[in-house]
Amino acid sequence: MDDYSECLDIARQELKLAKAALRRDMAEYPTPIAGCDEQFNHLLDQIERVRTALAALEIPNFVPTPRKLEPGRSIESR
Repeated sequence: MDDYSECLDIARQELKLAKAALRRDMAEYPTPIAGCDEQFNHLLDQIERVRTALAALEIPNFVPTPRKLEPGRSIESR
């Protein structure tokens, strides 16, 4: 396996652990929850950030390649 693949797998595992910990914190959060509860809103923000990071790891990225390969060119040649 490539080194970067292993790193991505570790990142996914760590993000899943973070998501589980955040869900646990949210489940244990005392009620009632007011709409202006800063700490709970922070938890919501953090879990959304984790979801976004996990989704970003799963999206295949399009990397444009030059139509004509030329040494020293890093952008698509047209």
